[in-house]
Amino acid sequence: MSMTDTFQKTIYFDGACPLCSLEIAHYQRQAGSENLCFLDVSQDSTNTGTGLTQDAALARFHVRARDGSLLSGAAAFVAVWDELPSWRWAARLARLPGVLPVLELGYRAFLPLRPGLAALLRRRGRG
Repeated sequence: MSMTDTFQKTIYFDGACPLCSLEIAHYQRQAGSENLCFLDVSQDSTNTGTGLTQDAALARFHVRARDGSLLSGAAAFVAVWDELPSWRWAARLARLPGVLPVLELGYRAFLPLRPGLAALLRRRGRG
C-alpha cells in the first residue's frame, strides 16, 4: 500500500507552472483538502503510477481516485471540487446535462494559453 492509498484522490499538478501552483495552493487551503494528496509532477522523482506518464501529467490536469481510476481535464477538476465543501456547488453544476463537455472545451482552449500566462506571472514575480 502506497502513501497515496490513504487519500480519497491524488492530484497531479505542474509545480513549475506558477499559474498551476497558485490554483493548487488555493485548493490546499480549503476545508476537505486534507483528504487529497497533491503531487508535483514537475519533479523527476515523482511516481505518477500506472497509466500516467510524467509528460502526460505535465500536459493536462489529472486526478486519480483511490480505486485507481484516472480522470483528466475538466472531469479531474470536478473530482477535486467534489472533495472541497466550498466547491461542491461547482461539481453539482458541472454534472448538469451538457455542462461537462462545455467545460472540457473551455479547458482545451485554455491549454495553449497556459505557457504564456505562466510566463507573464513569472515576469510579474509570482512564480
